[in-house]
Amino acid sequence: MYKKAALLLPLALVSQLSMADWIKDAAQQNENQVIQLRQHIHEHPELGNMEFKTSALVQKELKSYGIQVKTGYAKTGVIGILKGDKPGPVMALRADMDALPMQEKSGVPFASKQKAIYQGKETYVMHACGHDAHTAMLLGAAKILAANKDKISGTVVFVFQPAEEGGADIDNFTHGDQIGSRKMIADGAFKDDKPEAIFGMHVMSGMKSGHLYYKDGAILNSSDHLRIQVNGKQVHGSMPWLGRDPVYASAQMINNIQSLISRRTDLTQGMGVISIGNIQGGTAGNIIPDQVNMIGTIRSNNEQIRDNILESLPTLVEHNAQANDVTAKVEIAPYAPVTVNNKALTQLIQPTLTKAVGDSKLHLMDHNASASEDFAYYGKLMPSFFVFLGATPENQDLSQAAPNHNPYFIVDDKALKTGTELHVRFVLDYPEIAKQVQAAWKPS
Repeated sequence: MYKKAALLLPLALVSQLSMADWIKDAAQQNENQVIQLRQHIHEHPELGNMEFKTSALVQKELKSYGIQVKTGYAKTGVIGILKGDKPGPVMALRADMDALPMQEKSGVPFASKQKAIYQGKETYVMHACGHDAHTAMLLGAAKILAANKDKISGTVVFVFQPAEEGGADIDNFTHGDQIGSRKMIADGAFKDDKPEAIFGMHVMSGMKSGHLYYKDGAILNSSDHLRIQVNGKQVHGSMPWLGRDPVYASAQMINNIQSLISRRTDLTQGMGVISIGNIQGGTAGNIIPDQVNMIGTIRSNNEQIRDNILESLPTLVEHNAQANDVTAKVEIAPYAPVTVNNKALTQLIQPTLTKAVGDSKLHLMDHNASASEDFAYYGKLMPSFFVFLGATPENQDLSQAAPNHNPYFIVDDKALKTGTELHVRFVLDYPEIAKQVQAAWKPS
């Protein structure tokens, strides 16, 4: 799945190697505090749009480091501003803060026992995707950078974003633009200090702890929500000819929409997936119902493929409905575009990754991950780079590790030091390559 990257250091960065050891020392010295922050946040998780205590903690920490704090973005979002002593570009580092509506079964001493209201119902809450680690690592980097602003060329924008997984208090299908990165942008998070590049990181189960995994181009799929309502005519199950069967029509729709991938998608350009994960209709086995409702997801690693699916699917479903003399209502709500690593930035930042972990722990991915991230919206505004940080201890069987979004998911705390260090190195190294990156940048 992965192959090691062969990298060469640009001459502009070679001279920095002798003076860069202090970064590893600083990450080491701050490791315990980062772990403590992560474990505290893990034990006290909060759902999307409800990260009030997490947000307060972030603000308190940033202020204690001497970093300017701004709020009023996406309900609980926080922006930190740190101006270096030397002139240079504006650079952004991003972490997400929200947890998931699920009960933790990891068994760690700091496991969550929290409950909260999600979509009107009480549920357990757990950091099952590592956002607690993301927040803690960025806070650790902020502390180090603030203490060494004499070494910074430019301005650092720390982005602590809520609701990457969706909002607990909002209809995410109809109001998806009111949460997460889209809302941070809409609320003016970058109005005063507009970054010219942004960096993001995600801990991943099934990847070796402290190892980095990356690629240029598409690194995560797009994601779009799908709802289909099929309306027929209710009738006794023994005489279907007197009614119009939405169950039968729905079955055909589920089968036929797959032809958008197998027959209507140029698979030499990428991939696509359409999955129906929820279907409900009827009350009894001998009654053909008058309505069936389906909920699904659409994914792709290519924006043209994505656009073709989004354009073609409603027509296909509606024609299928006509063939069965029923009606269908199709709703599609965008969640995130394809997360794309800027090619020039990815190539030029490779030496930074090497300095953080060495050649043996740096892996060039040969294909993108199938999940999605609203970090993609930042990449529409500026060159972006997203990297995976392995979170499974090396002595464990990686294939048996509980995946992200699983109640048994864990993050190896030893990986946090690597993530903290990498954030710092991004900030210190980017100014050396900024002009080349910007010269190659073409907004999408």
